[in-house]
Amino acid sequence: MSRVKCPKCNKAERILKSGIVRNKQRFYCKDCNYHFIEASPKRKNNIVLKSNNDQISLQDIAAAAGVSTTTVSRALKDRTDISEKTKKFIKELANSMNYQPNMLAQSLVSRTTHTLGVIIPSLETTIFSTMLSGIQEEASRYGYRVIICTSNENQETEIANILGLMNNMIDGLLICHTIQTSTFEHIRIHMGKRIPIAQFYRVAIDLPITQILADDEVGAEEVTEYLIQKGCTRIAMLLGSKSLSITQKRFKGYQNILKKHGIKIDGKLLAYVDFSLEQVEKALDKWLKITPKIDAIISISDRSAVQIIRQLKKKKIKIPNQIRVFGFGNEFVGEIVEPQLSTFDTRIRVIGEEASRLLIEQIISGSREITSKLIPGKLVIRDSA
Repeated sequence: MSRVKCPKCNKAERILKSGIVRNKQRFYCKDCNYHFIEASPKRKNNIVLKSNNDQISLQDIAAAAGVSTTTVSRALKDRTDISEKTKKFIKELANSMNYQPNMLAQSLVSRTTHTLGVIIPSLETTIFSTMLSGIQEEASRYGYRVIICTSNENQETEIANILGLMNNMIDGLLICHTIQTSTFEHIRIHMGKRIPIAQFYRVAIDLPITQILADDEVGAEEVTEYLIQKGCTRIAMLLGSKSLSITQKRFKGYQNILKKHGIKIDGKLLAYVDFSLEQVEKALDKWLKITPKIDAIISISDRSAVQIIRQLKKKKIKIPNQIRVFGFGNEFVGEIVEPQLSTFDTRIRVIGEEASRLLIEQIISGSREITSKLIPGKLVIRDSA
């Protein structure tokens, strides 16, 4: 028979028998002054399982301690009907046996997992990874974990991610839509369920759920006003999907200021793209052939604004002397391109923090009150404008 080891100090040299408790042999370790009952080995078809990967259960701890499973459960939950001495003993034993709570079992009982599902279009673009950092930091402050899915700017992937997360026992869902997303039935079918949903940054305005977004209309107004004050009158605008708020609001701000200055809106100066390099180049080539010539370009994406700067430089067009370029987002890439990109800082990290906070508040309160929150931004003037 193998020697009995102490579950606390893992030594076997000075183990003594210490009576019988509930028909089980009790032991005493003289090295660490610890009493214990050796846990019975797990068996399957009369074969002893010796795998170190077997998860320790409450029953295993109860067997080792010589108490009931109920006592172990109450002690680990710090219940007041268990003595401090017993709680300390059971907690030390559970720690020595490397006990890990079964989170799935607990969530089935409480119907909560303290987990948020988050869907973002991409991790390659710093604007989304920065927002994600804000989401995770705020969630952690409230004691919540985050499950992250990326849609890779594909609506079908977005739909699949929502189905996967909503069936995976999350407490709430945060979503930033893809640039392709044009219909939102995949959101509507989940509205009104136990799990609250909130949109952030790229949102569908018509969906009656909480939204956290940049102050896009004011931002576009400030950018357009700045360019007009610099003498620009032929201002082209690179836009995304017509169904998303950032396209609608930023175009509206641009439109407001042109009307204010009596400048007619020219449809040839507008391009709705998916922000792929091919479509950005195609839009730019078309604009450069227009007469009268364009003298400024606003892109609602910093990344595409940087692509425009590179293409203009290849064509030997001077920036900002011939064409001024403005972006949106204040991504890091705008600082490393030459000339550095002027942009509207949408405070993307704050958007992530607020999205996380508002969703968790809905989870905790049980409220389904619809909130729409705008995060104010600011102009960042650099060499490109």
